[in-house]
Amino acid sequence: MAKKSMEVVKGIDLARYMGRWYEIASFPSLFQPKNGINTRATYTLRDDGTVNVLNETWSDGKRGFIEGTAYKADPNSDEAKLKVKFYVPPFLPLIPVTGDYWVLYLDEDYHHALIGQPSRKYLWILCRENHLDEEVFNMLVEKAKEEGYDVTKLKKTTHTNPPPEAEDAPADTKGIWWLKSIFGK
Repeated sequence: MAKKSMEVVKGIDLARYMGRWYEIASFPSLFQPKNGINTRATYTLRDDGTVNVLNETWSDGKRGFIEGTAYKADPNSDEAKLKVKFYVPPFLPLIPVTGDYWVLYLDEDYHHALIGQPSRKYLWILCRENHLDEEVFNMLVEKAKEEGYDVTKLKKTTHTNPPPEAEDAPADTKGIWWLKSIFGK
């Protein structure tokens, strides 16, 4: 049975979407450490219309991060389909890695979002706060299921309260978190 094509948000206001988003839940991936907590993304609109992406997570008391760029997959479309490009490994950025970032759901207040991509291998539930009402969370999980995602793979992200600031933890300057994540740690 062929999977239906995914519906994505149309008419997203990228300027309004900018700022910090906390990862409430996601599908585990090779790109993040298994023991990562306080995972978040900060988006900043650049003058050329692209978006600076800063992904951060805390693992073993250290802040790991990677920066990249997001841009509209089709500049002429009103669909919220973006491409995100990172260079890896983060400690010696040589290899460009590009992925899809599709906004599948976004509430009218730009408070919480469901992010996926066409292969359905990756899924994120994001929120402007580091916690999300259980009823809203369940609604987003249901939306993901309707889009053909195997939501049994969804893992909630641990957050501390208050969330840490970048200055609160030593940075993982060697990219150890990234290397460990490749080996499933």
